[in-house]
Amino acid sequence: MSLRRYRGRHQETTELNITAFMNLMVILVPFLLITAVFSRLAVLELNLPTSQAEQEEPPEPEFMLEVTVREASIEVGDRNQGMLTSIDNEAGEEDYDLKKLSEYLVSVKEKFPTKTDATLLLEQDISYEVIVQVMDTLRVVEKIDEEAQPFRAELFPEISIGDAPVLN
Repeated sequence: MSLRRYRGRHQETTELNITAFMNLMVILVPFLLITAVFSRLAVLELNLPTSQAEQEEPPEPEFMLEVTVREASIEVGDRNQGMLTSIDNEAGEEDYDLKKLSEYLVSVKEKFPTKTDATLLLEQDISYEVIVQVMDTLRVVEKIDEEAQPFRAELFPEISIGDAPVLN
């Protein structure tokens, strides 16, 4: 009986060593967070036709102004309908008739007063100076008011630039 009491008193409680497990978690958790794929929610709005829409005429395509600067001319057109006018160079290779372009753009603005964007398409070898001059012509026009005072009127200030299609 004395032997049983002696064994119970000298048994020490063992501690659980979790250091190795903690080291594993320190490395595993950031690795799992880095490699996790977070899903994105993308919404695509679709306007499906109704039975009433089938009977109606399709809407007219929106006017999209395109100004194409080529070595020999400046072409003004609509992306949906094609070229509207062409302004040829007369004096030299880099001498474009920007006044005539401005007058035509004013007439286009009168037809489409809410239109503010235009696309400027350029051939490969058009100089930077010509690009800036055409962009300025697209943005604003100099007008004269009733008191003979000059002022600037906005034409198409939102300009996108791209490469002109190659002529065959």
